[in-house]
Amino acid sequence: MVLFSSLTPVFIAIICVLIGVILKKTNGKKEKHETKSKPLSRPWVDEDLKDGTDHHLEEEDVDEEWQGPDENIAHVPFFAERYSEGEMIKRSQMFYELLNKRRSVRFLSDEPVPREVIDNVIRTAGTSPSGAHTEPWTFVVVQDPYLKHKIREIVEEEEEINYKKRMGDRWVNDLKRLRTNWIKEYLDTAPYLILIFKQVYGWLPNGKKKTHYYNEISVSIACGILLAALQICHSCPGTGFSPCGFCLMLTGLTGSAGYPKHGCAVPHWPLLFSNP
Repeated sequence: MVLFSSLTPVFIAIICVLIGVILKKTNGKKEKHETKSKPLSRPWVDEDLKDGTDHHLEEEDVDEEWQGPDENIAHVPFFAERYSEGEMIKRSQMFYELLNKRRSVRFLSDEPVPREVIDNVIRTAGTSPSGAHTEPWTFVVVQDPYLKHKIREIVEEEEEINYKKRMGDRWVNDLKRLRTNWIKEYLDTAPYLILIFKQVYGWLPNGKKKTHYYNEISVSIACGILLAALQICHSCPGTGFSPCGFCLMLTGLTGSAGYPKHGCAVPHWPLLFSNP
């Protein structure tokens, strides 16, 4: 009895330790399960540029009826020009060779580009397909030197934050071999800046919001067509895909259009996809 009484504190201590270990394992499993259940946080860029289609509108703003001006869209016969197999191969090869010369240049000449060229390539971008044919894009052309410089200041301020804080070491290291940084002189030099904005939603005649489906994807496709159109015109695009200032609120991209500066250099990329 005396022996049992003397060992009682030891038993109590062992039991307490065992209970502590069991509770710790239980909490660890619970925390691990909660971590798996929670969606991974998305990078700031992804949060800003992700498609806004899944942003549900307020209940009072939702229009359950057809959101277009007419209940039925008239359909007309479609006739497409057909080419022989030889002609298709020839045209596809020529188009590939032309676009394979495209480069994103950060050193542009201030040599003027006809404004009609810029208008035409934007019209071409406007032929892009879009979710439910909502055409959720706005193209803004800037030529005024003062406005171009103000845009450059906003872009560089935000880009410096990107490089130093937002993008992370891996992203910044991957850019080192491209010799890029937040300094964007071409925004001053290029004859034109083209600002591309996505419209997350529009407005119906009755004042209610109109959903723009797949707005991010639709605008991205339009940007690709814009770049191809610029290449066909031999006007070299300098593209900037970082949200900046007022563009951050309207979720837009900044591009420039002009001729490459004499003597400029671009990275020499190996041909990675020579065979389909």
